[in-house]
Amino acid sequence: MISPPTTTDPTVADVADVLRERDRFLLVTHENPDGDALGSILGLTLALQGLGKDVVMYLAGDTDPPAEYGMLALDELRRELPEDGASRVLVALDCANAQRMGAAGALLASVPLSLDVDHHHDNTRFAHLNVVLPDASSTGEIVRDILRELGVSLTPEIAEALYVALVTDTGRFQYTNTTPKALRLAAELVEAGVDVHRVFQGIYESVEFAKLKLLARALERAEIHEGGRLVISHLLRSDFNELGVGEEYAEGIIDYLRAVDGAAMAAVIREPPEPPDAKRRVSLRASADELDVSSIARQRGGGGHRQAAGFSSAESIEEIAAFIREAFVSASQDDTDSRRAKPGAAGV
Repeated sequence: MISPPTTTDPTVADVADVLRERDRFLLVTHENPDGDALGSILGLTLALQGLGKDVVMYLAGDTDPPAEYGMLALDELRRELPEDGASRVLVALDCANAQRMGAAGALLASVPLSLDVDHHHDNTRFAHLNVVLPDASSTGEIVRDILRELGVSLTPEIAEALYVALVTDTGRFQYTNTTPKALRLAAELVEAGVDVHRVFQGIYESVEFAKLKLLARALERAEIHEGGRLVISHLLRSDFNELGVGEEYAEGIIDYLRAVDGAAMAAVIREPPEPPDAKRRVSLRASADELDVSSIARQRGGGGHRQAAGFSSAESIEEIAAFIREAFVSASQDDTDSRRAKPGAAGV
């Protein structure tokens, strides 16, 4: 077995060196993938295949990728690990921890080398080589930097995958992670051949009617708390079954709740349709960077970004909602105390 690198502060260039030197890879991302996860894994796969590498893409879990990402060429995305997975270099993309990789996490103890490429600030650094850049707008942005180190030219297909990663994780360039670098990258990707209108229509204007019905149920159950600063809703297993849709159809619903005037945080609790005894999954979103929802998620074994995080729980919907309310009040107070403690802050 090859010894893992001893670099304590690895860089994008170190990742590029590994990708250049090795030939067989297993690329994985987190279950219930979003646009950044899918765009990053596809963009890097296409680049490595263009260099003549042997690449397998793997996605854990039973949930299909959201239908709005159907434009991406994900036909080679496997739902079962390859038999030779333990002999490949494992590259985890957009995974804050090993648990989010599903069955691939068990390979970390046996693969010859593992890379962790991510931008979640609470990443647990679970691989041999961890390049975690919290200031990056998306994992797709980091992948672009890796490809630059590799000298890989952007094809329209690679550019589209990375644009999907970028545009979705920045909320169409509206979130606080929309940096000047992110906007320059968007221009570069468009110059490389991205059809912006095609991507926009595919993701945001190709909504299936069943998804609208699911959204309607979430909106009907939405409740406000703490004077309107917290919005919570839930989706039942029966909602998915009656509408004949999978859990992936819940993607994006929370953004409607976060948009409520005066809301600082939104939460959606959902019961996965399969298996029947699956834990309930919870998505959290904050409207401002001052409120760290990942700290709330970590209290229940989850994680994520400051403004977007999640966790799973076997508790009832009522128990989860009560926890969210209590944690929101506590997190809001911590934020207030922190701002008051800063020199020159109001009240000091």
